[in-house]
Amino acid sequence: MGKTDRLGPAVLGPGEEASGWRLEQSPSFTTRTVVLHGSDLYRLNCQGCHGESGLGAPPEIGSVIDPVRATSADAVMERMRKVGMKMSREEAVELAKQSKTALLQRLHNGGQDMPAFPHLSEAEVDSLIAYLKQLAGLPHAEKEQIAVRESPVRVGELIVKSTCHTCHSAAGRNPSPEQLLDGAIPPLGTLTARTNQSGLVRKVTSGAPIVMGTPPLL
Repeated sequence: MGKTDRLGPAVLGPGEEASGWRLEQSPSFTTRTVVLHGSDLYRLNCQGCHGESGLGAPPEIGSVIDPVRATSADAVMERMRKVGMKMSREEAVELAKQSKTALLQRLHNGGQDMPAFPHLSEAEVDSLIAYLKQLAGLPHAEKEQIAVRESPVRVGELIVKSTCHTCHSAAGRNPSPEQLLDGAIPPLGTLTARTNQSGLVRKVTSGAPIVMGTPPLL
């Protein structure tokens, strides 16, 4: 499920300096903000596995719909009514509270086949949960949607952690051509030693051949 247990830049050793190219930034870059909605956070963090509708791909990947519906006392009471079981409002509220706690724990800590998402802030989690409620069709969920203002750097971080880290670790040694042939994937920490800015843009937008094997070949 990716390299989400190894997110973040490499720790610098004694005497080492963070080097490499940086994107040229306009003077307004550090003060500009971008508005993200729960749907954006879902697309970045969840949709790759659970799909656009949240139904997943059972049995390997479960649906998020039922766990989210279980966080609504009204939905719990409706489900019990359909199976002919009586439940008080107080009992439904308690069950819904327990389900929400379990959902948040799964999001923060991950599970057997699901990575954890500790990099999400509290505001981002609230926005994501609100969208999950809308995705699950809970009543009035559209009124609970939360917009989050982020810096461009934070948006880039979210994109890297939800996209690039699916395959690439953050830190480590650059693999040899032989190791690449055996399936090794280069870490992001050595990116600036392998390519320049235009090369990175080309890799992201169009892909690029690499040298692997013995003798090294494209």
